[in-house]
Amino acid sequence: MADKTLVTVQIGGEEYTLKSDRPVEYTKAAAEYVDRAVSNVRSMGKIVESHKAAILAALSITDELFQAWQHQQDLADRINGLSVELSRLLPPAKRSSRSSGSFAQPGD
Repeated sequence: MADKTLVTVQIGGEEYTLKSDRPVEYTKAAAEYVDRAVSNVRSMGKIVESHKAAILAALSITDELFQAWQHQQDLADRINGLSVELSRLLPPAKRSSRSSGSFAQPGD
């Protein structure tokens, strides 16, 4: 397990000291992302309570995450579909060896 380091960051105008096993730059970048999300929420309206801004920022970030997961799944589905289409173009001997997870050697 990697050593944990302490990193001090600013989020929503408050200072936090985080213990993380990630690189310091990574932790700071993540905190800056959250800080921008909180700032965006606060700039949209009359939210003054920091906990409400943090919850709305978390919902916004979660929405981004869910959309990224969906995009990743869509890409995986497209790749699988293309793989099936391409395997149909292979000679029959290559198709059967491909479906078993092994590859036919040249001259087989």
